[in-house]
Amino acid sequence: MSYFKHESAYVDEGAQVGPGTRIWHFCHVMAGAEIGANCTLGQNVFVAKGVRIGNGVKIQNNVSVYEGVTLEDDVFVGPSVVFTNVRTPRAPFPRNRSGDYRPTLVKRGATIGANATIVCGVTIGEWAFVAAGAVVTKDVPPYALVAGVPARRIGWACECGEVLRFEGDRATCACGRAYERVSEESIRRVA
Repeated sequence: MSYFKHESAYVDEGAQVGPGTRIWHFCHVMAGAEIGANCTLGQNVFVAKGVRIGNGVKIQNNVSVYEGVTLEDDVFVGPSVVFTNVRTPRAPFPRNRSGDYRPTLVKRGATIGANATIVCGVTIGEWAFVAAGAVVTKDVPPYALVAGVPARRIGWACECGEVLRFEGDRATCACGRAYERVSEESIRRVA
């Protein structure tokens, strides 16, 4: 085994786990899940079948990643984040047949803060930053900083995680990365 699994964790036969990944106390990774290299799954993380997790992903304690969720490389998922996979759940009308789950995509480098809820069917863009406690109900653009219930854009974030301060249509982070405004709802990195 080229990854670490705590003795209290379960990794079902048929799950794929990349080298250097660490799976901590009381985790369960189901058959059919794919986890990349050098990931960290904190205590009490559940990963359902069909979930795809890229390389370098960090999932903090008490997170369930349900079927239909894809986390690309270098995503950070804070403690107790909630992912959903059905928009209209009802106990007497199970929605666990093929096609019932709405896919959720979290793109490369995005951060999701503690206790945020991600309603299924959304895409969180590259390097976006979802604040703690936010409820994401619609797509989040790349580099957007979103907060609130429901989440709305309150600014922009650098790839290093710092809030960007625009002067006109340009911003340069203290880390040296530079960005330009493409539209009111879109920016791009230029250096």
